[in-house]
This record gives sequence, C-alpha cells and structure tokens, in this order.
Amino acid sequence: MDLNNKVIAVTGAARGLGFAMAKALTEKGAKIALIDVNEALLVSAAEQLAGSRYYCLDVSNEAAVEAAFAQIWQNFGALNGLVNNAGIIRDGLMVKGEPGNIISEMSFDDWQAVININLSGVFLCGRAAAKLMVEHTQQACILNISSISAEGNYGQSNYSAAKAGVEALTTVWTKELARHKIRCVAIAPGFIMTDMVASMNQAALQKASAMVPVGRGGQPEEVASMAVNLFENDFINGVVYKVHGGMRI
Repeated sequence: MDLNNKVIAVTGAARGLGFAMAKALTEKGAKIALIDVNEALLVSAAEQLAGSRYYCLDVSNEAAVEAAFAQIWQNFGALNGLVNNAGIIRDGLMVKGEPGNIISEMSFDDWQAVININLSGVFLCGRAAAKLMVEHTQQACILNISSISAEGNYGQSNYSAAKAGVEALTTVWTKELARHKIRCVAIAPGFIMTDMVASMNQAALQKASAMVPVGRGGQPEEVASMAVNLFENDFINGVVYKVHGGMRI
C-alpha cells in the first residue's frame, strides 16, 4: 500500500508506541485519526502531526467506538488502515500465598479491565473499521498490537490472555476479510523503552534490559518502522511479527 494520502486510525495514539506509529505513518504521507482516552495528550499529539484529527473515547465502549468511526469516515471520506494499539496493564499473581495462608489474589475488576480494553476494544475497533472498509470497498490493512506476553508471562494472567486473544483475532480476520482485499497482521513487541518504561526504577530497568539478548530495550521508533513496513508490503498477511531483540519470557 502506498501510504501517501491514505487514512489510518490509530488507537492509544496520544503517547508511547501509538504516537510513534502515528508519527511514522504521517511521515509517509498518511492522514491519521488519533484515538485515545486522554484528551489533553490527544490535542498535543494532533498539533504535532499534520493532517491528523483526534477522537477522544474509551475503546471498550461500543456506542462510542461506532460513533467515532462514523465520524472518521465523515471527516476523511476514507479508511485504509487501523492500528489496534490501545491497552492497559493491571499486573498481579492470580493467587499469592502459601499453604494455609492466601495473601492476595487478582481481582475480577483487574481481570475485566484489561480484557475490556486490550481484547474487547480490539474487537470493537476492528469490527467498526472493517464495516467501513467492506461497505466502501477500501483496500486496507488492520494491524493489531500484541505482545510477547501472549506466550504467557508470570503475573499477567489478564494481559497474557488478552494478547493471546488478539493474536487469535488476527488469524481469524485474515481468513474472513481476505476476499474483501483487507489484510490483517500483528506485531508482538518485547521490552520497549516508552516514556512509562523509561521512568522505572533504574535497577529494575537494568535487570529487564539484561534479559534482552541484544543488550537493551527497544525504541518505539523500531516498532513504528515495522508497522510502516507491514502497511506498505501487500504480500504480508496473517502473521505476527515479534519485535523483541531476541527476548524470551
């Protein structure tokens, strides 16, 4: 896909990986619909990206998602891509304790919050985007952001389950949407130095970086570069690309 003047919606776009991908796509000439729950950061992001518009909403809210994508079509008159990036973390052991003494457990609220945003939000935005792409015969690509935690990470029952579900959705949508000339791919990042990660305790940061065979955390721009490549290469479909520097969990 030639990205010049193509319209791409990016969720979780106000900062971190989402903003890095939106910026890289903008530099290729794409017009970005920025989606996030933080309006103040959205305004700042939109000011930095020429030709973009922003939409403030919770991606787990079905009515809000449907309204936002209808507005995106009204504003741009096209939708050629979606980056399903919005996500949250609520880490904790499913059960923490010892024989005869349960100390804590993952709350159902923490389980549900992550599933709502990281999995249901991906479904809702993917469905809304696909309806527009199919109805208006738009050659398009949906890019889902997974994680190496999809393989199952200690203390992340909710996050790992959601990201495994995202990878399953990528496979299903590849099969269902191919006849409409819509591709679906995914990226599973590893330890990436977003602003949130960079603010970690220095000792913890060094310990995590040491687990990466290349000896450092990844940069958001390195994930963004892969995102651009996946949009541009029309023969890549139905796969999950791991951008993790060789890290295993």
